[in-house]
Amino acid sequence: MTDQAFKNHAQVVVIGGGLIGCSILYHLTKLGWSDVVLLERDELTSGSTWHAAANIHGLHDSNNISKLQYYTMKLYKELEAETGQGCGVFQPGSLYLAQTKDREHQLRIQAAKARYFGVEFHELSRKEAEEMNPIVDYDGIRCIMFEPDGGNVDPSGVTQAYAIGARQNGAKIYRFTPALETNPRPDGSWDVVTPKGSIHAQIVVNAAGLWGREVAGLAGYQLPLMTMEHQYLVTEDIPEIAALGRRLPSVSDRDGEYYMRQELNGLLVGAYEKDGRFWAENGTPLDFGHELFSDDLDRIEPNIMRACERVPAMANAGIKKVINGPMIWTPDAAALYGPVPELKNYFVCNGIIPGFSQSGGLGMMMAQWIVEGEPELDMFPWDMARYGIDWTPKTFVKARALDCYSNRFKIHFPYEERDAGRPVRTRPIYEKQKSMGAIFGLNASWEHPLWYAQDGQEPVETYGFERQQWWDGVRAECKNLREAVGIIDVSNFAKYEIKGTGSKAWLNSILANTVPFKTGRSCLSPLLGVRGGIAGDFTVTMVGEDHYYMFGSASAERYHSRFFNSDNKPDTVEFNSRTQAWCGFNVAGPRSRDLLAKITDADLSTEAFPFMRSQNIIIAGINAFALRVSFTGDLGWELYVDEQDQAALFDALLEAGKEFGVKPVGSRSLLSLRVEKGYGSWGREYSPEYWPQEVDFNRLVKMKKSVFSGRDAYEKIMDEKPRLRLVQFSVETPHNADASGGEAIFLTDGTPVGYVTTGAYSHTTEQSLALGFVKTEIVGDATEFDIAILGKPHRAKLLQEPPFDPKGLRLRA
Repeated sequence: MTDQAFKNHAQVVVIGGGLIGCSILYHLTKLGWSDVVLLERDELTSGSTWHAAANIHGLHDSNNISKLQYYTMKLYKELEAETGQGCGVFQPGSLYLAQTKDREHQLRIQAAKARYFGVEFHELSRKEAEEMNPIVDYDGIRCIMFEPDGGNVDPSGVTQAYAIGARQNGAKIYRFTPALETNPRPDGSWDVVTPKGSIHAQIVVNAAGLWGREVAGLAGYQLPLMTMEHQYLVTEDIPEIAALGRRLPSVSDRDGEYYMRQELNGLLVGAYEKDGRFWAENGTPLDFGHELFSDDLDRIEPNIMRACERVPAMANAGIKKVINGPMIWTPDAAALYGPVPELKNYFVCNGIIPGFSQSGGLGMMMAQWIVEGEPELDMFPWDMARYGIDWTPKTFVKARALDCYSNRFKIHFPYEERDAGRPVRTRPIYEKQKSMGAIFGLNASWEHPLWYAQDGQEPVETYGFERQQWWDGVRAECKNLREAVGIIDVSNFAKYEIKGTGSKAWLNSILANTVPFKTGRSCLSPLLGVRGGIAGDFTVTMVGEDHYYMFGSASAERYHSRFFNSDNKPDTVEFNSRTQAWCGFNVAGPRSRDLLAKITDADLSTEAFPFMRSQNIIIAGINAFALRVSFTGDLGWELYVDEQDQAALFDALLEAGKEFGVKPVGSRSLLSLRVEKGYGSWGREYSPEYWPQEVDFNRLVKMKKSVFSGRDAYEKIMDEKPRLRLVQFSVETPHNADASGGEAIFLTDGTPVGYVTTGAYSHTTEQSLALGFVKTEIVGDATEFDIAILGKPHRAKLLQEPPFDPKGLRLRA
């Protein structure tokens, strides 16, 4: 490859010539942007690309990531045809083995999803598996699945194919050209300084892989990344393989904690050992390139021995070579991608572990975000904004990276919370909640109660696809709130204060609904994205002239800052997060008014304090902001106080509520309560992928306003028939398991028609429920469906209204 003449301007400069950087460059050109440049400090593939095992697979726990992985697998052969560059594609298929009941559940869930996606992932008998891969010992295997498209590619070939395709479409690639500086201009563009000169770029993309942290530092920000060593070995020729004369399916024995595929007439076997090793914790050396580390096979010996037990022929094979190279990890092993919220025109794409399964999808999504303003799929699980600037300390990143590495093949169960690196941030009542039996989860780095162990119940989490021991604790909490009163800690809700001249007009120019114009009035408002979908949903209340409070999703606060920290905010308007400064409780249930009346003189009657109204009140001698809403769908108030007053208010609520049987309630119960009321939640039922009319939010979009975020895009689709409809099901659950999200929905004849977004058991109405999206043309024509819980069909009845308080009488009582 010969580099082209150096140019000093570009629409986009991509920094990093590994797999992902080249994919982004290629996909930018496919969307019509040819004035794009890639800078590579060394040779293409330097860093971690060149030594990757480069396995490929399609299915993922996330439906959207599955879509992108299948896109990537299909793309490689198209790249070969387009560019003439071989990608070294081998697709003999992959065998997935289950040694445990939970792994069998996982594989059957994946098989059901495959039927929804229309791809092949199906069960084999032992005899069929033995015919496909006769060197495997299948003793002790409960279930075997086969993915025909599984296999591997050539790391260098794929990267070069992306590069050739991009150059054919007009892109420029400069090797041995490191970025030395990235300097912002006042207009939001960038000067990228290199040894060969400066490039004035409208947009910069950090795809620097192992050097992602260093490139981020050039622009003055940090990325939560940590480098670790990873080893795999390649054996000498194995006679049993050579005698077959064909390519064997790869073996995914995740319970054995290794991966295995054929390499020539031997085997390639890799492992993520428990005793992982960090490398270059404080920064990747700038002179590192195609180097490897010394072998350290003792660390992965237990994994390799398990591989030898599964494939006895391997035990006698010699080792041809060992690859021990660096990989860079995020705290959850998912990519960090998207625009940096605090910078203009600066994107990142780093920390990709299964890169060869995801490179095409990541490149396409990034290119869409740059060129079109937003990707077509909701990719928040990959969005770099899921981590905050000031609450991802290095200790957390390091602990989580090691946990992800050493548990790479561990099942990620529904609702699972991992302890590594915690706690990061706690509230004043954390220890008191713990003493009351609270089991905590993590949300935007805040510890928050998931559920409370009941009398005689050990406060310990267990995980699985079936109902766990916390089910009984959640049942007690839900029953108590619906029959009496409960206290939910909602301190982790995102909280904002907007004030100053022009605040009302500014909020109206962003939110789709008309914000309240009278003090004490509140509204629910969607925030629309670039494509007209639902980028957020907020409760907005007016507390004074040009003075508002706003409440939203905790996990999406940094994501939403991209909309609110915009250039069109007048200097007279102050927009501030109060999430850390304020704590909150939702006091809800039929006796909530009675409880609050004991410790406040405020008139809480429906006449004086109706639903969706707010007031500043004094409660237990504490200044509080009271908002009459409740995500439980029951009578209730949200109370917000300064963090320093949280403990005093909690104690007062517990004391005043004794005679009414008050109990603390965790977020697992809130999930059940909001599902039985039919309430959606951002990130599940509401996302930029879904149009307002698909979730009944079109009533909250006020087109009489001439300007608001996403208005033009929504105007183009507002009269379109919904593609999908958000609906609710009552589900028969004979297998002691409820839907949790992602399960495929079928007609009773097996035709795939939708998917679940949230599931939960309704302890109030004694039935398992699911929220999900179904093709619009199906809604109304069918009343019975099958939902694939545990991968098995569970009969589900379409509900016409929420089973709890469908008229909202309790909410407005």
